[in-house]
Amino acid sequence: MEKLINEFSFGLFFWHLLIFIGLIFLLKKYAWKPILDSINERDESIRDALSKAEIAKKEMEILKSDNEKIMKEAILERDKILKEGNNKKNEIISQAKEAAKKEAEKILKDAQVSIDLERKAAMKDLKDQIAIFSIDIAKKIVNKDLSKNSNQEDLINTYLDDINSN
Repeated sequence: MEKLINEFSFGLFFWHLLIFIGLIFLLKKYAWKPILDSINERDESIRDALSKAEIAKKEMEILKSDNEKIMKEAILERDKILKEGNNKKNEIISQAKEAAKKEAEKILKDAQVSIDLERKAAMKDLKDQIAIFSIDIAKKIVNKDLSKNSNQEDLINTYLDDINSN
């Protein structure tokens, strides 16, 4: 019986081996190629995706570098514009101050000229009034008898009182 079990086991082993080899042959012929092709295709698509990701990463680094460069240029340009604006503002303020100073000097000069003209007119008017008073006094003196000192003093005091009251 042992022999029978051994032969049966050997036969069973042989048929299992034969079925297994046949199954491997059938799988190789019909299933392995599509499975391996899909695995290879999947592997290739993963490699392509990784290489595209690496390319995209390099492009992103280049874009980031370009963006930083553009930002630095924009900051420099902004600073330049602000500096020019401040310089222009200071220049306009300076020009406005200078114009105001010139206008104030002109106004002062015009006022000084006007004051001088008024003073000259007042002086002329005063001279004219003094002349008129002198002429009036001379007329009155000529019309009066001034042989006596007391008459002269009375006359002068009267005229002085008239001038003071006017």
